[in-house]
Amino acid sequence: MSLAAFESRSSSNALLLFRDLLKGSIANRNLAIGRSLHALYLKSFIPPNTYVSNHLVLLYSRCRQLSLARQMFDEIPHPNIFSYNTLLAAYVHESQTHLATVFFSRIPNPDLVSFNTLLCAYAAASRTTDAIALFSQMRHFDCDMDGFTLSAVLSSLLHSGAQQFHTIAITTGLYAYISVSNALICCYSRIGVLVDAEQVFHEIPVIDRDAVSWNCMIVAYGQHRKGPKALSLFQEMIRRGVDVDMYTLASVLTAFTTVKDLPGGMQFHSFLIKSAFEKNPHVGSGLIDLYSKCCRVLQAKQVFEEVDEPDLILWNTMISGFSLNDEYLEEALLFFQSLQRAGFRPDDCSFVCAISACSNLSSPSQGQQLHSLAMKSDFPTNLVSVNNALISMYSKCGNLKEADKLFVRMPERNSVSYNSIIAAYAQHGLGCDALELFKEMLDSKNEPTSITFISVLSACAHTGQVDEGRRYFNSMKKDHNFDPSEEHYSCMINLLSRAGKFAEVDQLIKTMPFDPGVIGWAALLGGCRTHGNLELGARAAEKLLELDPSNASAYVMLANMYASSGNWEEMANSRRLMRDRGVRKKPGCSWIEIGKRIHVFAADDVSHSRIKDVYEFLEEISDKMKLAGYVPDVKWSLVRDDVREGEVRLAHHSEKLAVAFGLISTANGAPILVMKNLRICGDCHNAIKYISRIAGREITVRDAHRFHCFRDGHCSCGDYW
Repeated sequence: MSLAAFESRSSSNALLLFRDLLKGSIANRNLAIGRSLHALYLKSFIPPNTYVSNHLVLLYSRCRQLSLARQMFDEIPHPNIFSYNTLLAAYVHESQTHLATVFFSRIPNPDLVSFNTLLCAYAAASRTTDAIALFSQMRHFDCDMDGFTLSAVLSSLLHSGAQQFHTIAITTGLYAYISVSNALICCYSRIGVLVDAEQVFHEIPVIDRDAVSWNCMIVAYGQHRKGPKALSLFQEMIRRGVDVDMYTLASVLTAFTTVKDLPGGMQFHSFLIKSAFEKNPHVGSGLIDLYSKCCRVLQAKQVFEEVDEPDLILWNTMISGFSLNDEYLEEALLFFQSLQRAGFRPDDCSFVCAISACSNLSSPSQGQQLHSLAMKSDFPTNLVSVNNALISMYSKCGNLKEADKLFVRMPERNSVSYNSIIAAYAQHGLGCDALELFKEMLDSKNEPTSITFISVLSACAHTGQVDEGRRYFNSMKKDHNFDPSEEHYSCMINLLSRAGKFAEVDQLIKTMPFDPGVIGWAALLGGCRTHGNLELGARAAEKLLELDPSNASAYVMLANMYASSGNWEEMANSRRLMRDRGVRKKPGCSWIEIGKRIHVFAADDVSHSRIKDVYEFLEEISDKMKLAGYVPDVKWSLVRDDVREGEVRLAHHSEKLAVAFGLISTANGAPILVMKNLRICGDCHNAIKYISRIAGREITVRDAHRFHCFRDGHCSCGDYW
């Protein structure tokens, strides 16, 4: 629409037409037309008014042009509450919670919409303390609340407080809002009180329940590993004639996924095919998630290919599915590229999934490329979730310095941010620093989660801080109202076993509210191996194999314990039992990235193009190591009597080959990073300490459990691993 066209009309008609065109550009998110109208508005005879300016702020907000929206707002001479709420909503929509908080403080007289908008931001960011403080401020100002207010606050609660707000809902009459009841169901489920979630659900008259009510309860059953109840509730929906939509079906799939009930999920998949829902992108995402988490990646990919019009969520779910399975990590990155070629613009979830794949692949070069791409993308690059994923990626790729730098620079942090950096320091053997960060977290407004305590207890275990570990474990219930889960008890078993406190471990196992799971018995077996406790180790292995007969590590660790003690007959029996049961040990391998290419080595490798150079280097440096005092620890070779053969086997372990290749392929003084899929052996650990001193290099080895940073003959673990 040109200026001449407007001038040919009367002033009132031109203004009406202008408003209609502007509303249309907002509805269609048409930035080009909107900017043309803005230019026309500035040049034409239309007098400046707040109404038009507000709609221009709304236009730029809907088109995700925050800087232009803010510029337009600043040009309004007398902004009204709609002006403020429009820009506030834009900040919230783009996950700019910090900016939203600062901007909210500038609103002269915030109304109900203002409070609800910021409450939704806090709920999305899991900022419980801020949400409760804002709710209190709202009541202090005698501002009316509605169902959205309570729903937002309930959505922010992570650990407690549901009953208090449940009471408020009843006393204010807002309990009658179905959205509040639904939020209570989700909240009670999230904080672990399934019985209260069920009570709220059953208190809703059947005629008043909407699809969300049923979906919330189905998801709650799934979260609490009550798959049969979730399916039963779904069947009740069908019997009552409640409309089943894609969200309901996805909720049922979530229940199957949570308990990893693959047979039940496959039967439900058949039902979806008969109901013609399997090609729906939302339902497809649920199926992909199920198959991926049950290690059926090819079936997940088949589901993806059968969806007629995959959306961005479906692409993200498929990338996430690949990233969860080690064999398909590179496929995840290829799919990320395919997503862009298909015309989709990656969002924060896309980047998180792809960055997670780089973390598990331990490919720093590809991780850095994704970091650069995220910075160049048009979604807000300070999104907390992307930064959290990058912290984890840099940490798992051995670059703790970059992870810490990113954490320090984050304009906004949440509990996951602290969890990521605490876990990073714990995995790198810097337990004291990890615990300092935990104290900093407690001083901030970010509340610890159950995952936080897993990282904290792991930090104590890695550094042998038994008393600190006990104190933090006991504080979970006392200070933070957490009931320790199986994972937390496993961490305590690991902590005490590493320290050789087996009497205390035995007492803990007898008094804990459930039997140790696979992780708990494996932790005890590992501690027994370290301290040579054959009797307890055999018991732990027996319990572990009862729960998981195909667990190869249990057979191997027990056999190695027998070999180390010279009991070769029992070692042979363990190996024979493993063979008779058809259990195969995962082949050990190590890899290193040089020049954006990953080089993989196995023990006694002969396949690499430069393997001759590698063996020559090892032979040369081996003589220097022995002169410096290195003595091969042949007990790790698992060879009986023949010391020379044992030394040869030790010299050809995969981690030594990868380290040697890294040293001959990089410049003097350059640090190297080696990955190993199993636990590093004791002799290799000792040998690499000598190599680091002789070569004058910093050598980092990431094994299946943690990082070992070797520098000048010492390891960051302090030989406590």
